[in-house]
Amino acid sequence: MRVTELPTPALVVDTVVFNRNLDTMTAALPGPRLRPHVKAHKCTALAREQANRGHTGFTGATPHELLGLARAGLTDDLLLANESVDDQRLRALADCGARVTVAVDSEATLDAAAHNGIREVLIDVNVGIPRCGVSADDAGALADMARARGLEVRGAMGYEGHAVLVPDGAERARLTDESMAILRRAHESVGGPILSGGGTGTYAVNTVATEIQAGSYALMDTAYAKLDIPFELALAVVATVIHTNPKWTVADCGLKALGMDHGNPMIAHADVRFCSDEHVTFSPRAPVRVGDRVLVWPAHVDPTVAYHDTIHLADGPSLDSTVIDRWSVDLRGWNEPG
Repeated sequence: MRVTELPTPALVVDTVVFNRNLDTMTAALPGPRLRPHVKAHKCTALAREQANRGHTGFTGATPHELLGLARAGLTDDLLLANESVDDQRLRALADCGARVTVAVDSEATLDAAAHNGIREVLIDVNVGIPRCGVSADDAGALADMARARGLEVRGAMGYEGHAVLVPDGAERARLTDESMAILRRAHESVGGPILSGGGTGTYAVNTVATEIQAGSYALMDTAYAKLDIPFELALAVVATVIHTNPKWTVADCGLKALGMDHGNPMIAHADVRFCSDEHVTFSPRAPVRVGDRVLVWPAHVDPTVAYHDTIHLADGPSLDSTVIDRWSVDLRGWNEPG
């Protein structure tokens, strides 16, 4: 089957670019310097490709992601980089047969981890993004509390998410340095060998973190493609043109197939006007007909992948490329089957 013959909308990955992205990151951050974040692709087959290149520790955003990695035999070192107080899920992680570390940022999240058999934690520190994380001033006390409960504190974690998509490289580096100064200060009182953080946009300028939690680099999106980083667009959504008129054209790929929080997707040789539930409306700069296929490049890869069940692997970047394999997006969702 060719890409142009896929039922649409469908995820397709150019394996030539994909492999080049993996190899580029492996050269920059070999082995344990990279802890790939699977929230970007939610696919154990893709994670296995990362593990084959020496990245055998993984980051996840949900217990479901970590449990799926464990079932797939990727058990070396899994980090839940998110707080949880769900007893059932934390107990499942403690019993899954993998080495599991959980982020904690309060006495409540620490108690939940300890009560449910989690043995290792990272102290999650707020380094500038208004999300989770304990203040740097309180991080040491939380680490002491964790050790008093018999847990091993492996170190500290802080994500400079407010910096990763800043277009100006110098400003991105400055914000990263500010965030990592906070993390380093917290780590002085926390202890442990790990300082975990970073992302695709800051992987090259974050020199403080001992491990980088980048994920989007493997598949990429148009938001990250605007930055001065050496990764290329590997993932698109194939869509079918279902309407044309002299003023606009419509394809069957809308809000339910695309992550839209970073803006409109891109279609080559066209101006995208807007997306609705099942439609992308655009103005092509060359004639198209009903039934033609187009490649729609998402602005945010993580939620885009999460909308789909299958990744189709192609042997090149065009609609005429051959589909050579299919991977299940088996880490999507939150709940275990049944």
